[in-house]
Amino acid sequence: MTPSSDILAKLKAIVGPKGWSDDASTLAPYLEEPRGRYKGATPLLVKPTTTAEVAAIVSVCAQAGVAMVPQGGNTGLVGGQVPINGEILISLRRLCAVRALDSDNDTLTVEAGCILADVQRAATEAGRLFPLSLAAEGSCTIGGNLSTNAGGTQVLRYGTARDLVLGVEVVLPDGRVLEHLSGLRKDNTGYDLKQLFLGAEGTLGIITAAVLKLFPRPRAIETAFVALTSPAQALALFRHLRAGHGERLTAFELVPRIGLEFVLKHAPPARDPFTSAHPWYALVELSSSEPGHAMREALEAGLAAAVEDRIARDAVVAADLAQARALWHLRESLSDVQRREGGSIKCDVAVPVSAVPAFIREAGARVRQACPGVRLVTFGHLGDGNIHFNMSQPEDADRDAFLARWDDLSTEVHDIAARWGGSISAEHGLGQMKREEIARYKSAVELDLMRLVKQALDPKNLMNPGKVLR
Repeated sequence: MTPSSDILAKLKAIVGPKGWSDDASTLAPYLEEPRGRYKGATPLLVKPTTTAEVAAIVSVCAQAGVAMVPQGGNTGLVGGQVPINGEILISLRRLCAVRALDSDNDTLTVEAGCILADVQRAATEAGRLFPLSLAAEGSCTIGGNLSTNAGGTQVLRYGTARDLVLGVEVVLPDGRVLEHLSGLRKDNTGYDLKQLFLGAEGTLGIITAAVLKLFPRPRAIETAFVALTSPAQALALFRHLRAGHGERLTAFELVPRIGLEFVLKHAPPARDPFTSAHPWYALVELSSSEPGHAMREALEAGLAAAVEDRIARDAVVAADLAQARALWHLRESLSDVQRREGGSIKCDVAVPVSAVPAFIREAGARVRQACPGVRLVTFGHLGDGNIHFNMSQPEDADRDAFLARWDDLSTEVHDIAARWGGSISAEHGLGQMKREEIARYKSAVELDLMRLVKQALDPKNLMNPGKVLR
């Protein structure tokens, strides 16, 4: 339903003169996602500053039958945050308070609009660690991270966003507020309601605050860049390091040579850690809450043994923090530099860790057959099975013609991931992009249950309609 002038006036009154906009130039950056694939429209952007204001906005919209789209930092990559049919756009960016820190309970209570980097900083200032870390952490918000169940580089040790939450505060589609900001690690009193909203992409309610788990801050971190011949060798190295270091193995990132070449070309001051090229690489990180040099010595010994046993070709261990940051720069720049090479079709899939090499081999062969000359930039979190299977256009191809093949080439990759027991979305969500496609991979029972949950909580389909489920 298109909101009337009366409804718009009520919404404006709730947030005050500084809390709304209908100016086209102001709205523009809120209405397009980072890749430019999805552009939307809205009659009104509202920017509440409190949960009470969010609840009042939702109540007005619910009573009038007006649809809404919640938005965090607008860094999502599947169009889940973009209004499709002129819905009211609710930006959570001004809900950005750190409400409480409990150092004995190792919890931090923050509002949804807090920038992820600020959440990390608040934990650091308290001598703790909030481990969720991803490339967009300087602009994405914690509410968006939780709504999409973000992953990042340390899932191997700490889990996804879903694993880092103890309690939530959520405005439901009828305007009621679920106040469950619990810091309990044990609560065996029925359904774990918070899990309904984590990863739901704002289709069941609007997360306005959360209680996050904190961890001991690492006092020793060691970083290495390892040269490899293949993903199969990378898996062997992962197995070798996990056996030797256990939970101290915090990150294990797979990088292809072509990806490194893109970074060296487009992301100065990047430098190749080795004097000769290698087909594949792994970025490895160990961390421990115990200080000392024993971990570095153990890592060096483990990598030396891997090279001797032909599990790796070569390895470089960062001598200090500056070198560690330089190595991470090679990995963290991978997503951004691909756009400098023309059109890029991106797949975010997960398969069992044991299946990663076979998946990469099979999907690579199929895509090269379907699109000769395509440049595969296959990288990601091998330690948790999340592979970003990205396809850069052939060097002599037309960008638009190549991008027009997004759906058919992605389906090829997704079908192979599914055959290996995988998922077509590991950490980006479904949004608009994969809403139709998910029906190809989820069972009828799963889809029916998802629709029943949606119907129970949002029977009028007013909360982020057209996303996740068709």
